[in-house]
Amino acid sequence: MSSQEHPFATYVRILGKGKKGSRSLTTEEARDAMGMILDGQVRPEQLGAFLMLLRVKEEAPEELCGFVSAVRARLQAPQDLQVDLDWSSYAGKKRRLPWFLLAALALAQSGVRVFMHGARGHMPGRLYTQDMLDLFGLPSCHDWSAVDGQLAARNFAFMSIDELAPQLGEIIQLRSILGLRSPVHTLCRLLNPLGAEHVIDGVFHPPYGPMHQKTSMLLGMRNSVTVKGDGGEAELKPDSESELQWILDGEMQTQQWPRLLAQRVVRDETLQPSELLQLWRGELEHEYGEGAVINTLAAVLRLLGRVSEPEEAVRQARTLWSARVKDAY
Repeated sequence: MSSQEHPFATYVRILGKGKKGSRSLTTEEARDAMGMILDGQVRPEQLGAFLMLLRVKEEAPEELCGFVSAVRARLQAPQDLQVDLDWSSYAGKKRRLPWFLLAALALAQSGVRVFMHGARGHMPGRLYTQDMLDLFGLPSCHDWSAVDGQLAARNFAFMSIDELAPQLGEIIQLRSILGLRSPVHTLCRLLNPLGAEHVIDGVFHPPYGPMHQKTSMLLGMRNSVTVKGDGGEAELKPDSESELQWILDGEMQTQQWPRLLAQRVVRDETLQPSELLQLWRGELEHEYGEGAVINTLAAVLRLLGRVSEPEEAVRQARTLWSARVKDAY
């Protein structure tokens, strides 16, 4: 075995030199480190150490900016494929159905081009967006040509991170091996691979909201919202306030978005994905589900610049939801 130090060891050492000796990576260092990971130049032992040292330290916005830049440089996403809204879905839902999917489909039906990307299977007992698509006869796109076709047909397309960036998909699945999520979960939410002018993503832990917001600013985002949403997805709860971190026209804001319902709603004893389709078709009354759809729609309408105040946003969201074509799925 060669005694010459592996080039990636530098980055492990920067993160792991102890309380006084370690520091965060610069944006350039993070870009180079993630590039080495994506290009297969890192040993498994190094990758595990790197990810967990970042996890303990907690990733800095400058590091995330570098990571995202490295991934984007290798995505080979088509430059001429335009979308209005990038929507990331990586957490999965455990206690509630993924009602936000209906909000995305309603927006798409109203003319907003929505690109959604996500992962599945890394946490047992959760419902992932990708697994809900069959209910609506929607495919999970395997390449950019399929994304283009779905956007042309429905203004909505979903692509798994396994297709979008396979190396990141593999790292996400290390969750069950390492016992902890890694910074890649955060990185993927911020990818915006098609360069949409508007981005929505969700977090579970409150400190991650400002982290996403600051990283988006470093990446040059002009309009984004990070939702401390149900289960960590970008879904506003209807029966409690939602903390939102905005970037609106390049300016950072934090807001407590008001609740829609006066009382807390008891969770369903079991989750029945078929109820998503039933609510869309108007075959089911579900106070929480419809409230989640409308409140999420309202926030996105503000993100899109169509409205500024929550009350008016909710009114427009109700109109948009009522106008959906119920037999489209």
